Amino acid sequence: MTECEPPIETRRMRADAMRNQARILAAAERLFAERGVDVTLDDVAHAAGVGVGTVYRRFANKSELVAEILDRYVTQLEANAVEAVRDPDPWSGLTKLLERSCEHVAGNRGVAIAMTELADGTTFFDRFEAAVSPAVEDLLHRARVNGEVRADVAPSDFFAVISMVHAVAAFADSVRPEISHRYLALLLDGMRPAETRLPSPALTMDEVRAARAALVAIRRRVRQ
Repeated sequence: MTECEPPIETRRMRADAMRNQARILAAAERLFAERGVDVTLDDVAHAAGVGVGTVYRRFANKSELVAEILDRYVTQLEANAVEAVRDPDPWSGLTKLLERSCEHVAGNRGVAIAMTELADGTTFFDRFEAAVSPAVEDLLHRARVNGEVRADVAPSDFFAVISMVHAVAAFADSVRPEISHRYLALLLDGMRPAETRLPSPALTMDEVRAARAALVAIRRRVRQ
């Protein structure tokens, strides 16, 4: 052992701590997705197979753990957006980005609740929008040039589709949890070029934010 290296016992403790951290976050993500944000740190400790004290040494409260999970989701969404833009086929990149975003948001009870009920949800939605909006704009532009998407599809429609798919997923989860894929496919098909005109313009992103803020306010009043 060189002078710069920590003792073997210290290195083992660090490795154990890293393994526990990974187990805690994996368990928290699973519970968060399945049950929403009403899980406790005790629930997480039990699911991770570690002591409650181990969880509390890493996260002072549940808010810190929720923030960490949301940060991990946004990081993955950012990576998905980068990958989608690199796809030489803009329609393929757009559909993959939408599918993966739906998996993270529409199919995850915790993320959906966080976006509409928690204070941290505003930060999450802002980061989510910032992560994917430039990619969606680029992919839609290229897809229009290629004649692969109808001219009146707007970037805000991307977020509306996620909301619609989430609504279906929440409604049918107890009987057909996979049914959301059917409706995502239908919505994607509706984005293809068509001669019919849509009856109204797409929501603007300002309207999307305003609608989300109104929904958050309603949900919070209901929960009080």
